[in-house]
Amino acid sequence: MPAKKTTSLDRVLGRLDTLDPVNLANLVQRLARERGLLENIFNTLQEGVLVIAADGAIDYGNAAARRLVGLGDGELAGETLWRLVPGLRTSLGPALDENAAGATPPVVTREFELAYPEMRAVRLYMVPFPGDGRDAARRFAVILTDITRDKQSTEARIESERESSLRLLAAGVAHELGNPLNSLTIHLQLIGRKLRKLKSVKDQDTVALADSIRVCEGEVARLDGIIANFLEAIRPRPPDLAETNLAEVLAEVLRFQQRELADRGITVEAEIPAALPPVMADRNQLKQVFFNLIKNASEAMGPGGRLRIRPRADDDSVFLLFGDTGSGIKPENFARLFQPYQTTKTNGHGLGLMIVQRIMREHGGQVGIESKEGVGTVVTLQFPRKDRRVRMLK
Repeated sequence: MPAKKTTSLDRVLGRLDTLDPVNLANLVQRLARERGLLENIFNTLQEGVLVIAADGAIDYGNAAARRLVGLGDGELAGETLWRLVPGLRTSLGPALDENAAGATPPVVTREFELAYPEMRAVRLYMVPFPGDGRDAARRFAVILTDITRDKQSTEARIESERESSLRLLAAGVAHELGNPLNSLTIHLQLIGRKLRKLKSVKDQDTVALADSIRVCEGEVARLDGIIANFLEAIRPRPPDLAETNLAEVLAEVLRFQQRELADRGITVEAEIPAALPPVMADRNQLKQVFFNLIKNASEAMGPGGRLRIRPRADDDSVFLLFGDTGSGIKPENFARLFQPYQTTKTNGHGLGLMIVQRIMREHGGQVGIESKEGVGTVVTLQFPRKDRRVRMLK
């Protein structure tokens, strides 16, 4: 076994009993300088560094570690890592088992979320200190790395790839539907021309056939419009921003959907003042947002349901609240609300809220959802005010 290397400091400490007061004072100063140097080095690190005992008591923490766990400079005394990160002790399990006498504790890594002082995703790397003897207290070095930005980037990339795949699929489906619709249009036109040549024939069958052709042509045109609107909704087209009155756009959408809502027996209570602060928005994309939210609300309610639309504004934002008296959303479905193809409807496609969220993000806004099962749902749209947006872009 190779001999243990000794440093000059080890040799000095080995003769500690023989040092006179002057040399002892010099040694203390030297140790203080080296401690200060190490403190400065550790405090410049971006990673958090902790030294803890097996019971979680914190012996040391650098500036980054204190910042991550929400402690000030003088607040480490008496603190334990288990109190600052609830659930971590259970997660580490056997790595801290004092009963494993003689066994070397494993090196462990974990990822967890911190809610205080702010939401952070953190990766933990914990390695045991080599003991000075069998009876020495077990201690661990803990390295904490803030991986919040990496997590957000990964999630954004996954969402982007999912939406890209969805758009490719939708474009392919639309193309496949478009071909037979074009063929139907051509053949209906041919039948119509031949029927018009039979001017001498005016019996009831001919008239009924002409009416049927007109109905078919109308339905084909409607399907073409649905496909065109669908592709327009999912394409990542930047909004054409202009000063927009939300009340005017909403009133236009409600007029368009008035008959459908009446047929369903749904009452709409909209209190949208004309003096609502203007926002910078794309009118056509806003119509798509409002249409999807009103459609979702109406489908969640039976006859006698009520859709309430309320505005509010503060110094930074304009809000529109859409509240329904429908069946509400089950808690287990909340996490998947904005994912494509996630729907609880038997005939739904699960694209509506995904489109709403994408459009609102591109407008610099946000979507909030509150729901109680059996009571109803409130969807809140938050738009940046026009004057606030201009100040932010300077």
